[in-house]
Amino acid sequence: MKKLMLSAVCLLFVLAGKAEGVSSPSGKVKLDFELSKNGTPTYQIAYKGQPIINPSTLGLELKNANNLLDGFEVVKTSTSAFDEIWQPVWGETKDIRNHYNELLVELKQPSTERYMNLRFRVYDDGVGFRYEFPQQKNLVYFVIKEERTKFAMTGDHTAWWIPGDYDTQEYDYTESKLSEIRGLMQGAISDNASQTQFSPTGIQTSLQMKTADGVYINLHEAALVDYSCMHLNLDDKNLTFESWLTPDAQGDKGYMQSPCHTPWRTVMVSDDARELLASNLILNLNDPCKYEDTFWIKPVKYVGVWWEMIAGSKPWAYTFDLPSVKLDETDYTKVKPNGIHPANTENVKKYIDFAAEHGFDQVLVEGWNTGWEDWFGHSKDYVFDFMTPYPDFDIKYLNEYAHSKGVRLMMHHETSASVRNYERHMKAAYELMNQYGYNSVKSGYVGNIIPRGEYHYGQWMNNHYLYAVTEAAKHKIMVNAHEAVRPTGLCRTYPNLIGNESARGTEYEAFVGSKPFHTTVLPFTRLQGGPMDYTPGIFEMDINKLNPNSHSHVNSTLARQLALYVTMYSPLQMAADLPENYERFMDAFQFIKDVALDWDDSRYLEAEPGRYITAARKAKGTNDWFIGCTSNEQGHTSVLKLDFLDADKQYIATVYADAKDADYKTNPQAYVISKGIVSPKTVLKLKAAPGGGYAISIMEVKDKAAVKGLKTLRVSQ
Repeated sequence: MKKLMLSAVCLLFVLAGKAEGVSSPSGKVKLDFELSKNGTPTYQIAYKGQPIINPSTLGLELKNANNLLDGFEVVKTSTSAFDEIWQPVWGETKDIRNHYNELLVELKQPSTERYMNLRFRVYDDGVGFRYEFPQQKNLVYFVIKEERTKFAMTGDHTAWWIPGDYDTQEYDYTESKLSEIRGLMQGAISDNASQTQFSPTGIQTSLQMKTADGVYINLHEAALVDYSCMHLNLDDKNLTFESWLTPDAQGDKGYMQSPCHTPWRTVMVSDDARELLASNLILNLNDPCKYEDTFWIKPVKYVGVWWEMIAGSKPWAYTFDLPSVKLDETDYTKVKPNGIHPANTENVKKYIDFAAEHGFDQVLVEGWNTGWEDWFGHSKDYVFDFMTPYPDFDIKYLNEYAHSKGVRLMMHHETSASVRNYERHMKAAYELMNQYGYNSVKSGYVGNIIPRGEYHYGQWMNNHYLYAVTEAAKHKIMVNAHEAVRPTGLCRTYPNLIGNESARGTEYEAFVGSKPFHTTVLPFTRLQGGPMDYTPGIFEMDINKLNPNSHSHVNSTLARQLALYVTMYSPLQMAADLPENYERFMDAFQFIKDVALDWDDSRYLEAEPGRYITAARKAKGTNDWFIGCTSNEQGHTSVLKLDFLDADKQYIATVYADAKDADYKTNPQAYVISKGIVSPKTVLKLKAAPGGGYAISIMEVKDKAAVKGLKTLRVSQ
């Protein structure tokens, strides 16, 4: 690691109202701090000399105590510069630069003799800031009633948003002006297994916006540890957001003990949308990796017993004959199996064989364990033990069979939101995984949280999610948590957090569908904090072919499903469809087999939120590149220059594109495949159909015989 740190300290003893500023290393971004006349901390942000955040106040309202809102004096300010190169365990690039200038403002509230610091880090692509509370006699234990961080917008920006909710992010995005949010809120709310909205103008981070003059702004948070998740509540008369923390069962929003600090509040900014997608600001604001050894953390490409339940309405449960289950009393050998339970030994063997034949790492199996008969909707505490398989799932045999084929099984832990129950069984469940050679787990938190009254995104639950990850690390297990809090870059610190859901994923395509532009928004919003287990790769778009009672349709072309493996970055990627559907389109399935999971370099070639994204990534340790494009319902035309390829190497490109008559509604499975020789001088003109996209694999030629008979690739649609 290369690191440079410079400090310049300026002492300003008890100077109320003194303005201080700090600029990013290139000077593009500038932050100014000042105390108002009544001692209220305020800040503002400019980008290339233009205001991005108007003067906005900072502070905390406390419960049963004097507030930390005003009456402050500046004790001392200090500035420093920091520059390092670090390497993630897995990621979009091999090296990440962490380069910022910092301003630390140390404040005192003379009337209470309490101290609060504000730390600002200014990057060329944005700002991170947080509250810090040094150890002190007059502020030890305190309870946050409200965090009063404000973000005053400079205009009625276009925003891509989802409703604010303490329990779910599984909403379709809405594109509107900020002033239109109130009127559109009710229509933006769809049903979920657990949901709690809080305001007609409350929305969630990561929030993507665009100003009238083409500047992109993103609001989020980084390093969410021992604190409540932050939402944003809009004062739509003044176009000002205020932080809105998730409460606990008593309505309190945070329990603090000094010394301590909040998560970082982040403001990303650029006049080039591609720069926001490439930003590492949120990762950089997280602590370095906590683990000494990370050799056991590996990207995973998997298939699994899942889509046939989600889309095909097959049951997770073994029997229909039990109206209720008590795990310590129910004898499953005495009940009649339903005969259509997919998590059975023979079916799982088929998935293992498919994975082994096509080079997949793991096979997920949902519904393998006892308790699914009454798992949901009953606020049941002791619902699963995560240990006991159904009679039709031979856990020992299947793991031995998988290992004999060079494949692992992926464990599934659905908690039914009974968190106490999961924690009481967690150690034994992880030990069972160690016993049988599992090294990754997909966990889930469907339903209302137990302890009753807690929310998915409150401080107590956020601590649980991290506890599950750190306990898993003791067993060398990777975690993919669904229905958990949205990521905030903690995968840098705890890289066995290899994936999350925390957004509206592919499963909703089997329920009610998602807007075609959904995958052109998620990389600007949800993926800013970390990778998503989006579960792409659906080849059969008509769900009624799996479930005759369904009228759902996957709003995508087949070619775009391939592209998502590149545009939706994740080191954890599922080929989510059924093996028999891949067998029908094996030439297109080749891209899913080929595409990498870990990268040395990533470049965003085109980007516009809600419209299109085109990304190119270089596979780790190779000279092979993969490109993906996803578009909205209007389609998109790309003119791609391959000038990022090495001039001294030869490449073969395979293009998987929408056919001329492809359309996500009427002809989603129409695609064409082209193959030929490319170089840095190659220019490809490609058209993504409505709701479509394209994918390209570009492989370095290592055997000259491979190019025999191939011509220079010329694609022009």
